[in-house]
Amino acid sequence: QVQLVESGGGLVQAGGSLRLSCTASGSRFILSINAMGWYRQAPGKQRELVAIISSDGSTKYGDSVKARFIISRDNAKNTVYLQMNSLKPEDTAVYYCNADRIQTMTIEIYDYWGQGTQVTVSS
Repeated sequence: QVQLVESGGGLVQAGGSLRLSCTASGSRFILSINAMGWYRQAPGKQRELVAIISSDGSTKYGDSVKARFIISRDNAKNTVYLQMNSLKPEDTAVYYCNADRIQTMTIEIYDYWGQGTQVTVSS
């Protein structure tokens, strides 16, 4: 069974940094993953795009995180990372990992989400 397992969230002061990781577990069954990305949802707000990265490495960022966050991936490890720098209190949210398509040996999985990891930035 494939799962997206996130880690790296926590509490940090404004101006600090955190690095999130998301690994597709059960990976010995995974043949390929298309785009992977991070989204976030703050209390009372809609889920929004943070950053996505395609399988060939092209990236897209939400306007509020450009020049502060960096998304990367290790295809051999089926892992996507989010380096978050110069964090602000408004970055506080639950961060969710997403894979738009996972090809395993037996099935294709579309629009797959992790369980989320909390990031809290104190002022």
